[in-house]
Amino acid sequence: MKVFLAGQKAFGAAAFAMLRSSGCEVVGVSAPALREDGERHDRLRAAAEDAGVPWMRSGTLRAETLPAKTDLIVAAHSHDFIGRRTRMGTTFGAIGYHPSLLPRHRGRDAVRWTIHMKDPIAGGSVYWLSDKMDGGDIAAQDFVFISPGETVDSLWREKLFPLGLVLLDAAVRDIANGIIRRQPQTETYATWEPSWDRPPAERPELDLLGHLPAGTSVSRQAARAGRR
Repeated sequence: MKVFLAGQKAFGAAAFAMLRSSGCEVVGVSAPALREDGERHDRLRAAAEDAGVPWMRSGTLRAETLPAKTDLIVAAHSHDFIGRRTRMGTTFGAIGYHPSLLPRHRGRDAVRWTIHMKDPIAGGSVYWLSDKMDGGDIAAQDFVFISPGETVDSLWREKLFPLGLVLLDAAVRDIANGIIRRQPQTETYATWEPSWDRPPAERPELDLLGHLPAGTSVSRQAARAGRR
């Protein structure tokens, strides 16, 4: 199966290695050019270039830049909105990993809000990307308990990071074998929190979303859906 990977940092690089080890052909990668220190290449970009896989800068994936005959787009620690036209250019669509038990804690800082709200249980969800931020059908999901004294960093690195790789691997293998799991999210339980200290993500390809005017951001769309 031909997979395009959108992501960044250590999790993106780990997902890249996982996809290749599972027999997928990674036909392209989108990632930031540099790490946050501004001096070294982003880990996913570096992994792709070391393997000879084409790289493009985050934010530039569009239908016209998607490699031909891509079967599936996988988002792994990606903050890019992957538009409908781009998803329609694939065989199966696009899936992404979100470090929460969706529909709880939609938004870009799910782990931070999980700790801030003192949740006793956290989890991870692989879901089908859609026009609604973090609102697509669930493909795979599991939970973890939050230990006393858990921090944002420890919850992510020790629990939700490895869980995400397991869930992505399971979902990708299912799709490759023709098993398509789609469990709609229950909006009754949905919550959405704003980015902790970052600007809202912008959404390309809004011409296909007749109910949203050009320039509408993810945060505005989420607000319209109702914050709980």
